[in-house]
Amino acid sequence: MGTIGVGIIGAGLDGWAALSHIPALSALPDYELRAISTTRRESAEAAARKFGVPAGFDNHRDLIAHPDVDLVVVAVKVAHHHTLISDVLEAGKAVYSEWPLGIGLEQAAVLAERARAAQVRTVIGLQGRFAPAVRHARDLVAEGYLGKVLGTTLVGSGVAWVGETDRSHAYIFDKASGATTLAVPAMHALDALNFVLGDFDEVSANLVRGRTEVRIADEGITVPVTAADQVSVAGTLRGGAAASVFYRGAYSRGDNLRWEINGTEGDLVLSAPGINGNLQVADLRLQGGQGSDSEVAPIEIPDRYFTAVPRGLTGPAHNVAQVYAALAADLRDGTHTVPGFDHALDRHRLLNAIEDASRTRSARKAAA
Repeated sequence: MGTIGVGIIGAGLDGWAALSHIPALSALPDYELRAISTTRRESAEAAARKFGVPAGFDNHRDLIAHPDVDLVVVAVKVAHHHTLISDVLEAGKAVYSEWPLGIGLEQAAVLAERARAAQVRTVIGLQGRFAPAVRHARDLVAEGYLGKVLGTTLVGSGVAWVGETDRSHAYIFDKASGATTLAVPAMHALDALNFVLGDFDEVSANLVRGRTEVRIADEGITVPVTAADQVSVAGTLRGGAAASVFYRGAYSRGDNLRWEINGTEGDLVLSAPGINGNLQVADLRLQGGQGSDSEVAPIEIPDRYFTAVPRGLTGPAHNVAQVYAALAADLRDGTHTVPGFDHALDRHRLLNAIEDASRTRSARKAAA
């Protein structure tokens, strides 16, 4: 397998792609960033110069058609995913989409079906499961560190859903955007939880609009909030353990990310310092205790969890780099450890079950 040529749709001078995908790709020898596109020629050319990319386009179709691009990354607002991903699939190229896959279950189902028909490799950006602390916790659970898992509690903060924002971020307060507290930080965390402990059998939920309006500071106006910013999910995992997850849209002056897993023989705690409660990008610490231990103590993450990605790569880029490294290994070995669009569809079904459970105030089966 030669070097994988990557093109990123939505790679402006700043933003998510600049913070995560571009430094991640730069750290890995299996990849080369060969093209980027934005909606304006000026910004595309400026970004191409800044990041040293050979080609910058103001039309995503030109990027998709570029002969040196093997993998297309879609790193734009969810509202544009359906159109852009459909164009990539029609061209028969591999595609890495940020989560969520689409707006709602219907779009996700259509894209997953189109991907199956195209028979191309797909990747969904649920990188929390690739965090070294999460992967080590999963292995410890599988090895019996906790004995029988009894239950788990996870409390986190989405941070962005505060009382004041700017026009460029106002869309996240709109339920129709597909980028809500439930859809983004809560679902990233739930995917990691399910990776470590298994899927839900059934879920109950309570989605609440704690903030009913948000001030758009750069316009001096206030607009209604239509998306829930207080997310409570409770349920039973298939192994019989109880699970409880709470995500606040803003942040707390206390802990902003704490995940406990409790068993008959021990306990594990994953946490992060500061206000960053987004599990998929947080600097996670792992602690544990067993037997006669009276409290948890730090657990060192073994070097094997950092073999493919250097420890020095920090922040949002680290877990994204872990995804890319695992994808390169999959392509070399013929394996499928990196989740694609079928997994994304399963996560959308869980999201839909959570919304149904909250609306009907009754438990819902979480299985596909």
